[in-house]
Amino acid sequence: MSTIIPEEKKLRDAITWISENKGNKKDEELIKEASFRFNLNPKEEEYLIRVFLKQDKQDK
Repeated sequence: MSTIIPEEKKLRDAITWISENKGNKKDEELIKEASFRFNLNPKEEEYLIRVFLKQDKQDK
């Protein structure tokens, strides 16, 4: 029997995972992999794109 994970926990785990793996791959690749790994819906994936890609543009 599988455990149901609350939506916000999946998103938090994805953010943590991406943050821990930054530098290993491009952010776009990490976001796609995290979306698959944590079973995120398109809206959650879009949130990750806004957070991580917007942050990169501001850092430059």
